Amino acid sequence: MSEKFDICVIGAGPGGYVSAIRAAHNGAKVAIVEKEYLGGTCLNWGCIPTKTLIASTEVLAKAKKASDFGIKISGDIVPDWTAMLGRKDSVVEKLRGGIGGLLKNAGVTVFTGNASFLDRKNISLETIDGKKEKVSAEKFIIASGSEPVMPGFIPKSKRIITSTELLSIKEIPGSLLVLGGGVIGCEFACLFAELGTKVTVVEMMPNILPLQDKELSKVLAREMKAHGIEILTGAALEKIVVDTKSVSGTVGGEKLSADYMLVSIGRIPVSKSLNLNAAGVVADEKGWIPVDSKCRTSAPNIFAIGDVTGRVQLAHFASAMGLCAADNACGIRNEINDSLVPGCIFTSPEIGTVGMSEEQCKEKNIQYNVGKFPFAALGKAMAINETSGFCKIISSVETDQVLGVHIVGPHATDLISEAVTAMSLEVTAKALGKAIHAHPTLGEAMMEAAHAVHGESVHMATPRKHK
Repeated sequence: MSEKFDICVIGAGPGGYVSAIRAAHNGAKVAIVEKEYLGGTCLNWGCIPTKTLIASTEVLAKAKKASDFGIKISGDIVPDWTAMLGRKDSVVEKLRGGIGGLLKNAGVTVFTGNASFLDRKNISLETIDGKKEKVSAEKFIIASGSEPVMPGFIPKSKRIITSTELLSIKEIPGSLLVLGGGVIGCEFACLFAELGTKVTVVEMMPNILPLQDKELSKVLAREMKAHGIEILTGAALEKIVVDTKSVSGTVGGEKLSADYMLVSIGRIPVSKSLNLNAAGVVADEKGWIPVDSKCRTSAPNIFAIGDVTGRVQLAHFASAMGLCAADNACGIRNEINDSLVPGCIFTSPEIGTVGMSEEQCKEKNIQYNVGKFPFAALGKAMAINETSGFCKIISSVETDQVLGVHIVGPHATDLISEAVTAMSLEVTAKALGKAIHAHPTLGEAMMEAAHAVHGESVHMATPRKHK
């Protein structure tokens, strides 16, 4: 007879394991099912391994520019790809073990295998060795995530890969063709360009990062080109041909060829194998599972969180949804809101955003003011020799409430957290500017941009007011 649980979580990614631990802390008897490794895509094939490799390339870039800081380094400065991959794997394994320890400490029972609903309160679990068992629970939280999409028109080959394969490629490619200039495509383009790979990015939309503030994408495109990355926008990659040594295609009549092609044009939900119909869970035509503000699906005892819901596909939002779902599954009221989810892009330079862009304000006919401050005018940015980019603050003309913050520049992914906190408290641009920021820090860009909303930044040349 199978063991019964109060709550069973399907998927142990950043949404799943967080929800399992929260539910256990709430007093529930909890099980979690993971088909591969604890930590899911984010830890094993996404956020963490990517950023670990990017950290290595940042050290490489600093070493190359050591003379700018008055440091002499003799000999060749070259990447050791094998060592970089080893460090990446070590970081992943350590964090994976940490998650296992947290789940064990919380009293969560961990199952390994593929889950499929038998009905609303039971799932069939198939283990790696083919054995099947049943797990029963009063409530379920689906956290099965998403996976890279590989369209059918693209030839199948070991030289045409997704981000998953690229993170474990055995050698640094001499050349790389990136299909898709979104977040993943641009991050990998910057990473491998720093390693010496000749990178070409192809994006069908008029500009890379088409969902971001246009000024941000312009700055990033300029910096990427300065690093030798070729960017082709506004046209599709056609006539894709692959052989044993290369991948080729044409863009607007121009022929391109590279050792490998990275396909980064979106993700699809991992939901087909779950047999959702048996549980009465309704998914849309693409397999995404709609949920309400409490993360409830169409089935009264089943919740869904993270990428599989088709909402914001970011690890930190999945975790927030996990806490929300776990609380509601335990009878504790909690609601999720996706209006203030920070976006972090680990390109060179970094990008951090939250809230509305200028384009979105215009679409909604919202009257707004803009304050912008360049990192080139900051002492700390000059000290660390990273002066590209700016901090932009958008506020309401009517109330002065901050509507959006967009940063491109050094440590933008860290700096954006202040904006999330401030906007959650419905702060005004005037109040944000009055908050004293430590000097010399990169965070001063936020304060100066807030002052600039009203033309009051003393560290930029602004028109004098006349009485």
